[in-house]
Amino acid sequence: MLRTPTAWTRCKGLSLLATRPTWTRLRESAVSNIFLVPIAVVFVVLYAAPMGQSFFYSFTNFDGYSNDVKNVGFLNYQNIFSDPTMLAALGYTVFYALTTTVLITVFAIPLALIINRKFFGRNFVRAIFFFPAIPSVAILGLIWGFILNPLGDGVLNTVIHALTGLGPIPWLADTTLAQLSTVAVAVWTLTGWHAILYLAYLQSIPSDFLEAVRIDGANRWQTFRYIILPLLTPAMTVSWLLLMTNGLKVYDLPITLTKGGPGYATTTITQALIQDGIAQAQVGQASALAVLFLLIVGIVVLAQLGLSRMLEGRYS
Repeated sequence: MLRTPTAWTRCKGLSLLATRPTWTRLRESAVSNIFLVPIAVVFVVLYAAPMGQSFFYSFTNFDGYSNDVKNVGFLNYQNIFSDPTMLAALGYTVFYALTTTVLITVFAIPLALIINRKFFGRNFVRAIFFFPAIPSVAILGLIWGFILNPLGDGVLNTVIHALTGLGPIPWLADTTLAQLSTVAVAVWTLTGWHAILYLAYLQSIPSDFLEAVRIDGANRWQTFRYIILPLLTPAMTVSWLLLMTNGLKVYDLPITLTKGGPGYATTTITQALIQDGIAQAQVGQASALAVLFLLIVGIVVLAQLGLSRMLEGRYS
């Protein structure tokens, strides 16, 4: 006959585990930490060391070639805030990241609700909306550059002229239209991908739970507002984090669609880093911009995580 261990027996066993030799516990801890060594090496080599080097160069006049490196203090940081090109790149990058995050979220959640329903050809519709996220963004930028060509032979201008008789619209030649065009293409590209992300969370909600809510008399808006939206909060956290980080470091779409123009209207921080660090051989100033950019991204990510945790705590 098996006997259930008493509380005294369990406490005795725990005390024996707690009194194991110290060297045994240290050995087990060391063996476990060995698996963290490759991750630590990758972090130091690919992130910590380059960032430390950039921080050092941000206080120098290093041009990437000369060995005569001099300390210039905060001159590089002062030049960033006095350079209209840098300020324009910073402003557009923040505008792009915030706008795309808001618009993609607004469009992706309703789209996820639609493709979550049962209808004929549902899988095909899901694939159609997900497809824009598969090709390279640089290729999509080139394709949309042909569609939004501001000349009369542009695809969109040709269609508009045939339907309405209006002249060519400067989609990529006007400052405001160029900025809005890059945002529109980004929203078109990423909405389907994030809708699939929300769809995965929607499918984890038990159907019996939603059916019980409907039986209790809740309409569609009440079901979405008080049931579905709170349960989508973790998905919103992941989506916002991806959208904000990718939006702040965007490079390929604006450079292929508008080449940073007209003027510096669609120049991003990443493009400014490459131009200063490589094209103009101003590694010191580019390093200062990279340090500031890292601080901005860190502040944005922390604020976003704080907001997400607040929402999760509110709906939990």
